[in-house]
Amino acid sequence: MSEEDIRATRLEKVEQLKQLGMNPYAYRWEITHHAAELQEKFADLASGEEVDLDVAIAGRIMARRVFGKLAFFTLEDETGTIQLYLDKKRIQECMADVDADAFKHLDKLTDAGDIIGVKGTIKRTEKGELSVYVKEYTILTKSLLPLPDKWHGLTDVAKRYRQRYVDLIVNPEVRQTFRRRAQITAGIRKYLVERDFIEIETPVLQSEAGGADARPFITYHNTLEMQLYLRIATELHLKRLIVGGFEKVFELGRVFRNEGISTRHNPEFTTLEVYQAYVDYNDMMALTEGIITTVAQEVLGTLQITYQEQAVDLTPPWRRVTMHELVKEYTGLDFNSFSTLDEAKTASKNAVVEGIEDCSSIGKLLNEAFEQKVEANLIQPTFVIDYPVEISPLAKPHRSKPGLVERFELFMVGRETANSFSELTDPVEQRQRLEAQAARKAAGDLEAHGVDEDFLTALEYGMPPAGGLGIGIDRLIMLLTDCASIRDAIAFPLLKKELTQDTEEDKA
Repeated sequence: MSEEDIRATRLEKVEQLKQLGMNPYAYRWEITHHAAELQEKFADLASGEEVDLDVAIAGRIMARRVFGKLAFFTLEDETGTIQLYLDKKRIQECMADVDADAFKHLDKLTDAGDIIGVKGTIKRTEKGELSVYVKEYTILTKSLLPLPDKWHGLTDVAKRYRQRYVDLIVNPEVRQTFRRRAQITAGIRKYLVERDFIEIETPVLQSEAGGADARPFITYHNTLEMQLYLRIATELHLKRLIVGGFEKVFELGRVFRNEGISTRHNPEFTTLEVYQAYVDYNDMMALTEGIITTVAQEVLGTLQITYQEQAVDLTPPWRRVTMHELVKEYTGLDFNSFSTLDEAKTASKNAVVEGIEDCSSIGKLLNEAFEQKVEANLIQPTFVIDYPVEISPLAKPHRSKPGLVERFELFMVGRETANSFSELTDPVEQRQRLEAQAARKAAGDLEAHGVDEDFLTALEYGMPPAGGLGIGIDRLIMLLTDCASIRDAIAFPLLKKELTQDTEEDKA
């Protein structure tokens, strides 16, 4: 049967249920137990034994087997599955006052996908299957569309993301991913709150995008008659709070960047940003280790994890190494030895660093070499420290290394997961850097932004020394739940409105 025919047949069943005085879309059901709870509590129940304990459970029918006067349904709730043992005689006796043909209606009017509530006792069948030995049932929701074939499941990757609700129904491991995601984010908040950080929400709509190099989404407020941006970072407003006297603040929330989509990028994603007064990027490294190792241990129960068949050891302390040292380690290029940009470009070309023609400084060239030749090799947790000032407009100058800033990025399994600075607090230097960025914007750089005058005003009132930290939550979830694509770590990723054919991106 086609899906249209199945839907039409089920709509007929809806009408039959109504004619029988049954509501195919019930209002409520009192649950006393869940499947996993029963499986655990009665794990030692012997075959053939019954427990005189009344239970009431509810869930979705995942499979049906009817053999004359007996039926066996597989019921799935949020916690797992359990068998329903349905005996015609028992059901007819217990439901005689409600429906004289209760078993017949159960057989003829239910389908896989329906949501049902049952009451009964616990019994392990002679074949060893723990079951709810049903006394009575109620159809709670009649499903009109069929579930994917049980042998093949929902295997179309693009359809899994587009119809996540079906993906969650038929793939319990997907539900586990999002359950763990919730546990991880709750653990992060708990870790910070226990250390006297407070979470303060900052605006999503902003008059000037800032805090990162990224192309923003643009919107318009009709009443105020002004163009606004969806935030690309929470940084500049959280720093305003530090100026205002808070010493430990954070926000865990969504940011938006009008950029490409890939296995590592979604236009809206979740970040954690943390700012603490009177500390620097060294303190932020310790905080980063503490956050990630604590939630990994609490949620996974181990610091030895596997990501896409790669073993990753989260045991601290993690390696700390400068960008210069790593580039020299993987390419042989010593950027500290170059006296001119041309000399650095020639050496980089010989090392097969590509696309360097537009690099306007040795610092930018160093970063290109790092991104092309080093990043993918950083499988174990690695703090890459001391970045060029040209690519770090909000970081404080390094106290002993001219041309560099006190910044680190954390790399794991070949991708950046966290970013941190000793925050720039000099309003004059900050203005110079933001004006340089504004000049790039005026020249056509879509990822550069204008000068946030209010932020500069805040700095002129005085911001204490501070360390700042940003963690890409989706990438952290990917690592801790072994998701190959960021789309597997986000419940409802952004997709094209219509897919005319499978692309490599959609298969990723």
